[in-house]
Amino acid sequence: MRLCSPFLVCLAAGLSYAFVISPPHMWTKLILTHHWPTTFCSMEHCHPNISYWTLHGLWPDKGIDCNSSWHFNSSQIEDLLPDMKKSWPDLLNPTSASFWKYEWHKHGTCAAKAESLNSQHKYFSKALELYHKLDLDSILRKFDIIPSDKYYTFSQIEGVIENVYGVKPKIQCAHPSKNADFQILGQIEICFHPDFTLLDCEKQITMETISKGGWDSPVGVEKASGFSVCDHDMPVYYPPLK
Repeated sequence: MRLCSPFLVCLAAGLSYAFVISPPHMWTKLILTHHWPTTFCSMEHCHPNISYWTLHGLWPDKGIDCNSSWHFNSSQIEDLLPDMKKSWPDLLNPTSASFWKYEWHKHGTCAAKAESLNSQHKYFSKALELYHKLDLDSILRKFDIIPSDKYYTFSQIEGVIENVYGVKPKIQCAHPSKNADFQILGQIEICFHPDFTLLDCEKQITMETISKGGWDSPVGVEKASGFSVCDHDMPVYYPPLK
């Protein structure tokens, strides 16, 4: 049984509007990626002082670096910067805009093929909007999935997300060693249709329903260093901030 159907109605009503896909090379899925700073920094040797899920990026499922001449310009998102620094921080270089520049060049310029995301301000503001509307960190806490020295089952974490949002996420873990008997929660992806309604991340969308095309696997979705899809049968460690 779904836990929050009014939530889904509100989310869909707040985010959905007319959207037309015309070119056959157009992306058909957006992936809103959250990462857990403690896990990320244990792998990348940074020093997190953040104990909530932060944005990693908003990634279309097709395309990489779609317009190298469309340079990042932070002045175009100046009004978003206070929220960006909190919700979408550069964990490696907190005072730098290099992370946002990288995300814009690699993913934003491809997302911008859609009219709804065809400027830097539209792209970054939409990512922040989706992040806040999902409020993943609060949802996990509400259902007692909190950073802890105890282990969770994969189904506990996935079940909360699936029951609340009504879609299946993609949950990624780090594996400390080949013979480890646990995995470390690191990244959670929640996916959207082009009209910003929620979508199962595992659902295979093809252009066949739109334009007689198709592909075997998503293109341009980066795999964070050391992260892979969590093993459904292995205990999950959700590390607290030390």
